[in-house]
Amino acid sequence: MSDVIIIGGGLGGLFCGAILAKEGYKVDVFEKNARIGGGLQSFVRSGERFDTGMHMLGGFTENGSVSKLCRYLGIMDKLKLKRVDRDCMDTIHYFSDSMQYRIGEGREGFISSLAAYFPEEEENIRSYVDALYRITDGVDFFHLRSGSADLYSLDKEAFMPADELIASFTQNRKLRDILAYLNSTYGGVAGHTPSYIHALINVLYIEGTYRFVDDSCQMAQLLQQIIEGSGGNVYAANPVTHIAVEERQITHVTDSYGKKHSADRYISTIHPVSLLELLDKGVFPKAYCNRLQSIPNTSSAFLLYLVLKENSFPYINHTCYCQDDYGDAWELYRYDDRWPKGLMYMTPPVSNQGEYSRKMIVVAPMEYGAVEQWSGSTLGIRPDSYAKWKEECVERLLSKLERVCKGIRGQIEHITAASPLTIRDYYNVKEGSLYGYRKDCENIMLSQVPIYTKLKNLLLSGQNINLHGVCGVALTAVNTVEALLGSDVIVNKINNI
Repeated sequence: MSDVIIIGGGLGGLFCGAILAKEGYKVDVFEKNARIGGGLQSFVRSGERFDTGMHMLGGFTENGSVSKLCRYLGIMDKLKLKRVDRDCMDTIHYFSDSMQYRIGEGREGFISSLAAYFPEEEENIRSYVDALYRITDGVDFFHLRSGSADLYSLDKEAFMPADELIASFTQNRKLRDILAYLNSTYGGVAGHTPSYIHALINVLYIEGTYRFVDDSCQMAQLLQQIIEGSGGNVYAANPVTHIAVEERQITHVTDSYGKKHSADRYISTIHPVSLLELLDKGVFPKAYCNRLQSIPNTSSAFLLYLVLKENSFPYINHTCYCQDDYGDAWELYRYDDRWPKGLMYMTPPVSNQGEYSRKMIVVAPMEYGAVEQWSGSTLGIRPDSYAKWKEECVERLLSKLERVCKGIRGQIEHITAASPLTIRDYYNVKEGSLYGYRKDCENIMLSQVPIYTKLKNLLLSGQNINLHGVCGVALTAVNTVEALLGSDVIVNKINNI
């Protein structure tokens, strides 16, 4: 008997496992991929290591929630992180008027940097930022405060569409679009994404943005060491293939080798739809299954991983966003004749980072519909028509990148591309969704999936619960673990360090 079995060795599963291990539990984690970590995974091409996700990190400032959790786990001082430039954490380039906006870090830095371009809007910008912090302050779990993780107690302002929140503070069309530039980091949809999502993500990065140095799998490895150091196991390339249930509770799980494993409690951190596929029909009520199937997923993306020629492209210590025109911020994911309407690019840091970078990651939001015709294919077994389409997307993306990075084609040594299908199959997420279920202010109850399930000994965690990203997934793991250990048990320990 293990104390806890965790299904899914991504960020959520590893954080749940590490917290439980630190509290004395024996934990077994089962992951389908050869490498653990989910969005923390990395790969090597032409001698350069690339992160598959987690390119920007929030919550790692001195008093940030993630840094507090990592100090509690004893790994904060072991992580190799690099803070982006405080005077310019991001740039936004618009092709329509050749304007480039430099965004400063910190509450006052953010306000003053935008006010420099829109001096007549300074009061409106300040009122808008005050609203972001006001909404965020109402979310207890975001600040690791004692209290409820329930979001329904937030003010009405938190549930209005994020684009409408922005519009309520300024009539300036250009400023409205700039204030929505981080939309691509949470897959927001105009008229649907609630303001609390927009506020939490923006405040997280405004407070201080970091990057992993060398690779992101360092965090996964540190969390694995905590689990295994307490007698647990992390099984890579060995997914759970079936979950056996009797009398409303799990009796055991079966792994890919046919071996059965039992525990007192179970936690699933995989996509809820993927979880349903492991259970016999009828375990969960049909209405519940239909609900999980019907919740819209956030958008996916098309990515380029570029190995650059030596000493040809400078290292940039901030993230760069580009758009065709103002008004496109909420439409970047749509796949049409204008795709890509915008993109994000960055140069990941390495140890002893010098003046030049040897790699670049380019991300262009893309809806799953762009690849739906090939949805029946799997990794490594795709039709020629898909390969041709993929080449066309690479060309379109490079052409757009060339407009802001002159001569970039001649500086590229190797290109690796990934589509929403790659993301779907690599992460085992429905429709290649980058940020899990899409929260919808028109039906907020539909998109909220609770930690508890109808099975007595099964809990849920991961990016489809509460919030995505390193911060959202880590804090959701705290909520899930406290469902086992008791309310505020971990929160109090974290805050007392």
